[in-house]
Amino acid sequence: MNNGRFLIPANSKKSLLIFGIFNKFDAILFGTGIGITLILMMILPIADIVWAIVAIAPVVITGFLVFPVPNYHNVMTVLIETWQFFTSRQRFIWKGWCFTSEKDDKE
Repeated sequence: MNNGRFLIPANSKKSLLIFGIFNKFDAILFGTGIGITLILMMILPIADIVWAIVAIAPVVITGFLVFPVPNYHNVMTVLIETWQFFTSRQRFIWKGWCFTSEKDDKE
């Protein structure tokens, strides 16, 4: 059995997502953006370019937030992580200059 080694595909977690892209919150967020856009398109006079932009803004914004990004889940995750990094207090533990050095000083 290949000496106990198993090959796990890189996209194995995609099967847990809706359409391979959205988790539950992302799907609700994007669906809400689509719903608000449809309502605004029915209410606003979209013949004018300004009102057309206002009408499609919710789906564009929510679509941007749920857009997949490499090494992260989506843009919203990147923004949340960036915000937490810059607004939280960072704690760095001093380990010394030669903490990971494997050289011996006797050489």
